[in-house]
Amino acid sequence: MSGFVLAIDQGTTSSRAIVFDGAMRVAGIGQQEFPQYYPASGWVEHDPEEIWSSVLATVKAALARAGRRGAEIAALGITNQRETIVIWEKATGKPIHNAIVWQDRRTAPLCRKLKKQGLEKTFTHKTGLLLDPYFSGTKIAWILDKVKGARKRAEKGELLAGTIDSFLIWRLTGGKVHATDATNASRTLVYNIRKNAWDEQLLRILRIPAQMLPVVKNCADDYGITDKNLFDAEIRILGVAGDQHAATIGQACFEPGMMKSTYGTGCFALLNTGAEPVNSKSRLLTTIAYRLNGKTTYALEGSIFVAGAAVQWLRDGLGIIGKAEHSGALAAKADPSQHVYLVPAFVGLGAPHWDADARGAMFGLTRNSGPAEFARAALETVAYQTRDLLDAMRRDWKGASAKTVLRVDGGMVASDWTMQRLADILDAPVDRPTILETTALGAAWLAGSRAGVWPKSAEFARSWALERRFKPEMDASTRKAKLAGWRDAVRRTLSQQ
Repeated sequence: MSGFVLAIDQGTTSSRAIVFDGAMRVAGIGQQEFPQYYPASGWVEHDPEEIWSSVLATVKAALARAGRRGAEIAALGITNQRETIVIWEKATGKPIHNAIVWQDRRTAPLCRKLKKQGLEKTFTHKTGLLLDPYFSGTKIAWILDKVKGARKRAEKGELLAGTIDSFLIWRLTGGKVHATDATNASRTLVYNIRKNAWDEQLLRILRIPAQMLPVVKNCADDYGITDKNLFDAEIRILGVAGDQHAATIGQACFEPGMMKSTYGTGCFALLNTGAEPVNSKSRLLTTIAYRLNGKTTYALEGSIFVAGAAVQWLRDGLGIIGKAEHSGALAAKADPSQHVYLVPAFVGLGAPHWDADARGAMFGLTRNSGPAEFARAALETVAYQTRDLLDAMRRDWKGASAKTVLRVDGGMVASDWTMQRLADILDAPVDRPTILETTALGAAWLAGSRAGVWPKSAEFARSWALERRFKPEMDASTRKAKLAGWRDAVRRTLSQQ
């Protein structure tokens, strides 16, 4: 059997498809951006049909660039933006509303209502999550409440709900399979991560009919076969994981204490804590890192809503840079005597603050502040936020030692300036791998190992290769002063001080 594996990486701003060869090297890539919709302040939507068409286009492009046909692909793996939700008609596959994106804050009033009812502890104990608009459950409830007739149709079994992976699986299999994996399920706010099952009590609270929801499978599992008319052949779907979990796998973080952080639109740091879930006292998330062969591995996660999105803001909102990759060079020109801080709460603040009502702010501006200082502030905010997460993880779990090395991936890690500043602020080494496509690689490994054409986890972990290690160079007093300025800026930004 061919060792070629196809990965679909359906992200927040673009869809990508990558063909990997039998040596786990990139053979062909297709990528396509799609529109973002902002119907109201704090609302973010995607058109599921645009996502679907972009996925088809990128798969065909990746196959063409790899010089391969669908029949030569041994397996397909899917990774996806996680908490984004779609509800569609079972009979037609047609969505009844735009997808509500993970960044969307429209359900903040419902989350506050549930908190006032004293329900957050119940949700947190069962799901490892907090009552925040970030997660999928309240988004499902919103669509069922707001779309005329939706709740009655759902109760009759006419509607299906799922995260983007489920929607893609439904479409790819021609409506034959409604499934998701344990990692995506664990982000819905209605999945009990201790029992590995949809939770009846939480579904009742949010009034979500259980019959809408997909079957939950292992990350490496049988998810059906693609319609042969899509790619001129049937391809087995054998791996699924949410993007951050796929990146954890792609970074070979299979041992407790290993940590990765992905810098894309947002930033998401996961720390492998092993077979037992760790209850966070620092408002981090307890999540399923992955589930293989029925065995669940857990993680502590810190979620930052804005990372690369801050660079996009420099480019698209302010027009300070022409291309995202120019940000590091511009930041390097900033006046070191100026102390400008950006708190990028454009859609609220994530861990460890979880303040849905906070909004972005700049501090320390002078008449001499210009594009270079703005660029430095935008890149440094990623380092500061990551430091907050690492500090919280160390408080929560003794396995997160001072010697923890951070493995990084995502678009921002190509910037040497940003990675050096990250190591300086963390006061810890930062490892950048030779293969930066770790999210897609993780999904591909799930599928390829399941198909028997790629190695098992131990051999896969040995194949991980370091491209560069960034070591801290900043002196302790400078780091301390910078962190103090950052924490003061965050304090001033929080909606409830």
